[in-house]
Amino acid sequence: MTISQQYDAIMFASFGGPEGQDDVIPFLRNVTAGRGVPDERLEEVAEHYRALGGRSPINEQNRTMIAALQAELATREVDLPIYFGNRNWAPYTAEAIASLYADGHRRVLALITSAYSSYSGCRQYREDFALRLDEAGLLDEMTIEKSRSYFNHPGFLAPVIDGVHDAVKDLEREGHDADRVRVLFSTHSIPLAMNEASGPTGARTVDGEQGNWYVDQHLAACRYVMDQLHDDMPVTPEWELVYQSRSGAPHVPWLEPDINDVISTIAAEETADAVVVVPIGFVSDHVEVIWDLDTEAKETAEEKRLGFRRVATSGTDPRFIAALADIVQEHLDPSRERVAVTEIGAVDDVCGHNCCQVHAGRAVPVEQHVNSLAEIAAYQREQRQQSEQSKQSEQSEQDVARPGVVPAGASA
Repeated sequence: MTISQQYDAIMFASFGGPEGQDDVIPFLRNVTAGRGVPDERLEEVAEHYRALGGRSPINEQNRTMIAALQAELATREVDLPIYFGNRNWAPYTAEAIASLYADGHRRVLALITSAYSSYSGCRQYREDFALRLDEAGLLDEMTIEKSRSYFNHPGFLAPVIDGVHDAVKDLEREGHDADRVRVLFSTHSIPLAMNEASGPTGARTVDGEQGNWYVDQHLAACRYVMDQLHDDMPVTPEWELVYQSRSGAPHVPWLEPDINDVISTIAAEETADAVVVVPIGFVSDHVEVIWDLDTEAKETAEEKRLGFRRVATSGTDPRFIAALADIVQEHLDPSRERVAVTEIGAVDDVCGHNCCQVHAGRAVPVEQHVNSLAEIAAYQREQRQQSEQSKQSEQSEQDVARPGVVPAGASA
């Protein structure tokens, strides 16, 4: 299901990252806004960025992806300009919206650099679009509609399959047996409550449980990747889903196990001699991949004397860029097949009831890309009723203020 098939521009939306040392703390303040995180705690995270010169590679990577996507769309005769907007750093969503509006665009398709369903990975982007439109007074003039989650598009997973295959073969050439290699699929940890809220109310996952779309989508993607290795590998390594980049208050439960704990356990129990780390939860090699995996996880493996390989993210791989182009064309042509692998299938573009909602009662402007069409209709009816009641109240106050006028509905 798509919301509409007519668009005049694309917004390529991402998380954002600092461009220099002076940007690091302001950027982290944006990321943690409203959570009361002191600068002392932010400085701990800032060291990861400072070690890389204070500059995240994410913006440069995104610009490279945008150029590749623009070229791919051109080969398909799709003529839509692409604008770049970030949630947490320049160029901001608000700046992209201002440029889109100034250039005459009114219906925008959003592609985001997050492949899975969750509050932080999907709904928060939708809310950001709506809030920025509301701040600009454009809710009635411009629509930004986010595309579906693409965790199980074969173009996103094909580079991952090749990466796992090549990493295992490389370790075999070094003398490691495949049955002594453990594949660790890594993704960003999120609070348990956020995972439990992922997905719409009433939806059932493949395991028959409520919510948990975030974890179940990852597991489905991991199973697919490993299933594709069978034909070329007599022995397929064991694998598991692990988590990284945990943040937030220590008393709040987050998804586990942590990748470093798993590596340490593998070494202690001697269940493997090498690990292949696969950042399947990420689109590009940004700071959380470079620091948490290439630095910390690698150091843990080396300390435990385990072989280590890290698979590249899909990033600018032509197959992933082609997948994004496929998703654009899905929206332009409703008859086009919605390509997806795994048992979950293609996720709808329109959010279901309370999909990934973790802030009960949060006041968010309602648009097509935030709630279901039924909820939008109900919201619009409520707004009209409130507006009519407000007008009647104002009229009554004016009537009372005028001598000799009896307010409507009052006794004479």
